[in-house]
Amino acid sequence: MIAEHDWAAFDAVEEMKDHWDRPGWTSSTRAYYWMLTFPDATPLIDHAGHCQKELRHLAFDDIHADGLHLTLGRIGRVDEIDSGHLDRLVAKAHERRPESFTLQAVPLTASRGAIRYSVAPWNPVLHLHEALFAAGAGSGIPQRKPTSLLRPHLGIAYCNRPVSADIVRNAIRPLRELGAVDVAVQNVRLVELRREGQAYRWQVIHSLEFR
Repeated sequence: MIAEHDWAAFDAVEEMKDHWDRPGWTSSTRAYYWMLTFPDATPLIDHAGHCQKELRHLAFDDIHADGLHLTLGRIGRVDEIDSGHLDRLVAKAHERRPESFTLQAVPLTASRGAIRYSVAPWNPVLHLHEALFAAGAGSGIPQRKPTSLLRPHLGIAYCNRPVSADIVRNAIRPLRELGAVDVAVQNVRLVELRREGQAYRWQVIHSLEFR
């Protein structure tokens, strides 16, 4: 159902846009985020690499193996939050940490700015987001996006120019026949995020291990 919904949403898109045309982001911007990252998820990395190779003719900006991530929420700019606030946030999040769970990267789809996997099931991701949202509120740095607005996804390539969505749909459609990939989720990471050229990079500030 999630995969069908995401594909239907992309089917309504006529033109993709440049993901990097983002007001407020410069090479000097630094911000804290909660993210799921997948540095050791070999099946996911291999699957994404295969799809990227098949889509290389689109000339999008591939997300490298060490950059695969699922964003859970922006905490704030580095210059807005001191270390004491971060310590309280981590302590509150630790109290609410969930049990480990498994996600599936289900068929490829896209949005206006990226080619991505849908992910399923949503419930453990939404419950995690609720816990992190509550931790932020309890520590005095509430997240801006409530759980009701979260649409979990996992990108593999960013669009870098306006391009017809029909071209991308036609390229993606055969890859939707590939099987889903299981991904074990055992922690969530608080990172300091930055942009380097046409890629996101981050420094892990804290890794919150699940129960």
